Amino acid sequence: MHASEQTIRRFYDAFARLDADTMAACYAPDATFRDEVFDLRGAREIGGMWKMLCTGTQAKGAHVWQLRYRDVQADAAGGQAHWDAHYLFSATGRIVDNAIDARFTFTPEGLIATHRDRFGFWTWARQALGLPGLLLGWSPSLRRKVRGTAAANLKAFLARNP
Repeated sequence: MHASEQTIRRFYDAFARLDADTMAACYAPDATFRDEVFDLRGAREIGGMWKMLCTGTQAKGAHVWQLRYRDVQADAAGGQAHWDAHYLFSATGRIVDNAIDARFTFTPEGLIATHRDRFGFWTWARQALGLPGLLLGWSPSLRRKVRGTAAANLKAFLARNP
């Protein structure tokens, strides 16, 4: 198994256990992360996001949390995986089943240099937000609002957890 594939598996095994410290250790110091909600630069922001999400899930949704991953492929140039998360969205108390496709690039040491997750925002929004997500999940304005709220939450979390 290539070192990059080992990194992906270590990352998702840690995520399944809600072990944000091990997840953060999989990233290079100058890594980037992007998904439908976050656009982050550097290990501090990325690690902080995972810690915020994991601690929130441990506090309010560990009883329903499930993560499964598959289709892991990687070599020195890059890698990919598919993962499915079943969780409680703490802001609304609604259950979400999210299917995510991930792509990675790696440093020569096998750490994640870039991580891009893709999922259907409208599908996520209607599960996480209910009727507003169903009606407005397609709109750029709702996406901006969700991104803004997530960025503010992460900034506050990082201020409390330096």
